[in-house]
Amino acid sequence: MAKETGRKLIAQNKKARHDYHILDTYECGLVLTGTEVKSLRQGRASLADGFAQLDKGEAWLHNVHIPEYSQGTWTNHSARRRRKLLLHRAEIDKLIHKTQESGHTIVPLSLYFRDGRAKVEVALAKGKKDYDKRQTLREKQDRRETDRVISAARRRERGRV
Repeated sequence: MAKETGRKLIAQNKKARHDYHILDTYECGLVLTGTEVKSLRQGRASLADGFAQLDKGEAWLHNVHIPEYSQGTWTNHSARRRRKLLLHRAEIDKLIHKTQESGHTIVPLSLYFRDGRAKVEVALAKGKKDYDKRQTLREKQDRRETDRVISAARRRERGRV
């Protein structure tokens, strides 16, 4: 059997980039049971309500929904159980120090397989205010509109040549 290589995306938290200013990102391993891995290989997971918490020098991922494995038996896992994140000690210490500041939190951005191992990308983030969210949307719309005008001008130029 050939070894799996590359990156295969399972789930993404698009709402996190809308609701938070992303300050720093970390790639973490996950401690999973066998049925969780099988369920993830089917491409089923949700990071929508997920968050990470630091407790007694360890990082834990809460509220990430990995549905039960369809062919699982009594060994099946709980869908929303907390899962341990695998980080280096220096990274955990840095996160502990940063999350003690007001308004900082740790949110999962994406869940994926890298070279056959389940990984989660977590971010140190600061919550956005409503006016920040509106400003971000406005900038995104302006960028989209400018790109549309530029591509239309290029199409007209190609038509004249």
